[in-house]
Amino acid sequence: MFSLQTIFGKGDKFYGLLEASAESAHASAKALIELLSTPTTQQSLEKFKHARRREKNLFGQISEELVNTFVTVLDREDIEALNGALYKIPKVVEKFAERYTLASERIGDVDFNSRAVMLEQACQVLEQMVGQLRKGMDLDEVKRLNDQLQTIEAEADEQILELYRDVYANETDPIRYLVKTNLFEILEKAIDRCRDAGNVVYHIVLKNS
Repeated sequence: MFSLQTIFGKGDKFYGLLEASAESAHASAKALIELLSTPTTQQSLEKFKHARRREKNLFGQISEELVNTFVTVLDREDIEALNGALYKIPKVVEKFAERYTLASERIGDVDFNSRAVMLEQACQVLEQMVGQLRKGMDLDEVKRLNDQLQTIEAEADEQILELYRDVYANETDPIRYLVKTNLFEILEKAIDRCRDAGNVVYHIVLKNS
C-alpha cells in the first residue's frame, strides 16, 4: 500500500518532466539561431534531432506516468494538453531546419534571423511560464508572461506579413517563391505553437487560482 507521500511524490515528477520538455523546446530554438549563422558547408541537424528525441522521450515518460500515477499534481487532461503542446514545438523547428538546409543555397540571402530570435524569445518566456506551475501558480505573473508571449507572436505575424509582401512584389523565380513562402509558414507555425502552449499554461493557472 502506497503512502500519501509516495503518491504525491510521484505526482511531483510531472513538474520536472514538463519543465524539461519546455527546456527542450527552447534548446531547439537556440539551435536554429546557431544554424542560421553557420556557413552552408558546416550546417548540421544533430542538435535538432537531439532535441526532438529528447522531447519524444519526455512525451512518452509523461504519458506513462499518467497511467501509473494515482494522484496527479494537476488535472490529467491539463497535463496531457500541455504535454502535447510542448511536444509539437521541436517537431516544427526541426522541420524548418531540415528544409532550410536543403534549400539554403537556392533561396539566397533571405533573412530568417529576426524571426528565429523571436521564436527563441517565445520559447524562453514559455519556459518561465511552465516553471511557474510548481511555484504556487501566481496568476498575475503568469498573465504577465502570457501577455508577453502574445505580443511576441503578434510582432512575428507583422514581420512575416512584410516578408510576404516582399516576396509577392519582388520574387520572379517560381521555385524560390514557393520555398520561401513554405519556410515562412513553418517558422510562423513554430511561434504559434509557443503561443498555444502558453495558453494552456495560463488556462491551468487560471483554473487552479
